[in-house]
Amino acid sequence: MAISVKTVNFADRKTGNYQKNLTNRRGDMLFEAVTLHRRFPYAVIGGLLLLHQGARSDDQGRQRRSTFENAHDRFRIFTGRADPGGREEQFERAWISLYDDNPASLKIYRAGEPQTALTWDQARDELLQILAERNPDHFVLTGGRLERL
Repeated sequence: MAISVKTVNFADRKTGNYQKNLTNRRGDMLFEAVTLHRRFPYAVIGGLLLLHQGARSDDQGRQRRSTFENAHDRFRIFTGRADPGGREEQFERAWISLYDDNPASLKIYRAGEPQTALTWDQARDELLQILAERNPDHFVLTGGRLERL
């Protein structure tokens, strides 16, 4: 199991939005997914894009969609790899998250589902469940804990 974590932490000085490196972060994450899935087809990989809370409201008066909304559209086709023979560039689960540092907070959303927030434990448990299902001879998930058989 692996989790690829990428961040976009600061708004662009010129535009005031967080879009600037979104395409590059997606490319980095997809390259990692392909590399790992080719080498380890049974690997369970999560992709976590961390965006500063400002990315939710950087739509500049609705002249364009926010970075948060755009990220969901760009990442939703790269989540949901159901089996080891699936598309290598897909993650088993991809999430878009919003964080703030004052006060500290973290909200996680499945890519393509910007309305429903998850806790970190829920997101992690999704990956652990997939890992147990994909490797039933080795693991079982009991009460949020992955145990070896």
